[in-house]
Amino acid sequence: MQAIQVSMDEDLLKRIDRDPEVHERGRSAFIRSAIKVYLKAKRRREIDDEISRAYEGCADDMLDEVADLVGAQAWPED
Repeated sequence: MQAIQVSMDEDLLKRIDRDPEVHERGRSAFIRSAIKVYLKAKRRREIDDEISRAYEGCADDMLDEVADLVGAQAWPED
């Protein structure tokens, strides 16, 4: 690992230091974990945006396809 220096607002540092995970694993592990969570969430948002753009304007076609599938299913009789 490579050591880095990070400037941080005192209030944020106090909030970090109050977290039980910091006491168990240390600040560095906590910050690494928080960054991984942030990057994973950011990537998920990017993928969601890509999917939205890919299907933009296709709502009618997709609804027609779903209607065809639902209509083709055999439903049990009561």
